[in-house]
Amino acid sequence: MAQQSTSEAVGGRLRADALGTGGIAFLVLAAVAPLTGMVVIAGLGIALGNGGGMPASFLIAGVVLLLFGVGYARMSRYVSNAGGFYAYLTVALGRPAGLAGAFVALAGYNCFVAGAVGTSGALTGGVVNRVFHLDLPWELWAGLSVVAVFLLSRRGVDVSAKVLAVSLILEVSILVVFDVAVLVKSGYSLSALSPAVVTSGSIGLGLLFAATCFIGFEATALFSEEARDPNKSVPRATYIAVTSIGVFAAVTSLALVSAIGVENAKSVAQDHLAAGDLLLATSQDVLGTVLTDVMQLLLVVSLFAALLALHNSASRYIYALARDGVLPKALGRTVSGAPRNASAAQIGFATAVAAIFAALGLDPVAFLTSSMTGFGTLAILVLQAMASIAVVVFFRQRRDPHWWSTFVAPGLGGAGLIGVIVLAVLNFPTMAGSDAAWIGLLPWLLPILIVAGLATAGYLRRRRPETYAALGPEVR
Repeated sequence: MAQQSTSEAVGGRLRADALGTGGIAFLVLAAVAPLTGMVVIAGLGIALGNGGGMPASFLIAGVVLLLFGVGYARMSRYVSNAGGFYAYLTVALGRPAGLAGAFVALAGYNCFVAGAVGTSGALTGGVVNRVFHLDLPWELWAGLSVVAVFLLSRRGVDVSAKVLAVSLILEVSILVVFDVAVLVKSGYSLSALSPAVVTSGSIGLGLLFAATCFIGFEATALFSEEARDPNKSVPRATYIAVTSIGVFAAVTSLALVSAIGVENAKSVAQDHLAAGDLLLATSQDVLGTVLTDVMQLLLVVSLFAALLALHNSASRYIYALARDGVLPKALGRTVSGAPRNASAAQIGFATAVAAIFAALGLDPVAFLTSSMTGFGTLAILVLQAMASIAVVVFFRQRRDPHWWSTFVAPGLGGAGLIGVIVLAVLNFPTMAGSDAAWIGLLPWLLPILIVAGLATAGYLRRRRPETYAALGPEVR
């Protein structure tokens, strides 16, 4: 069993009791970015997936991830650690598996942030140009976003949670206005939920895009050290996050396909695929120019919120691995309860990646966002599947009598996630939004990262046995 790893060894703890259930939920829901998901992912799912049946895809994906969340939330009562998947895999499957997962998580979350920098810069520039007729380079907006994220993250996770709460309320509000307007004007077409419509087109791609809308909810466990009463707040936040995403995405996508016509949804979405403005164009017809402009401005807020939330998650993986001696110990130090060194390193990585793409003159959406978020999505799906296995093994070792929450639910969730991973690998260029040859090779980085994690574990066991013995959290 892994031993306790304390932050005092390298200088400071994360700020305890900084977050309640609501704060954790806001942090992870902001990472999911509901408005961005509906503008970008729902449009892709309708155009390339199962068309008017996309609302059902969100519901099915929600059920699969809720099954995963049952075991994930239950295990959080025994493991409280900023290492998230790394901690779960270590205590259940051993230190080598934990480090393999840690390397995948480190790469996945950090690449996600780099991709979010590109998305934030490009779409913010586009919105400002459309609304205010001010044409400035995407690098400027990306830089401003990065600076703001860096400054907020240094104030502590509680400050980030408050900012993200305001952002989440605003972006959800405009989508609720859209949903209600469609309901009042034309009503919802429940034919979108019929088996014939749900199975039309490519339901596999529909499920894949739907699952990507949930990426980020698993970060609830990352904030357990900063939570008030983590035994209750982390499981509650997990259930709130998964349920909220599933229901909200299903209802909003139902409103969207109802507004454009269920039977014609796929062809209409394909017409808007290049511009990526299906929801915005539909909002223009349903809400009018003023509220659509508001929606576009809130899209900027949504993108920034996602960047901030993902940065917080990535920083905590860096912090946890540094605290355990895997990364340089300086990255495991905190100031006023905030992992400032880890935060600075994470911002530095994301900025450097974005700068390389900019220097090469590559389009921020077609190349930076597509490659980094595509790889990050696949990495996190793999981690979720590994965590499902870890949950089952952990509770079988403890002979826990609660079979539903410790075996059946996580087992079914894991099987569903493996199916989604297969779809993701087979359709990776489509998911990433680019058919560039080098982007198609990105999934091969995952086995390389896993081997690197296993090799690092072997090195630590032979050369630094004290560090190896201290890897991972204490089990309550």
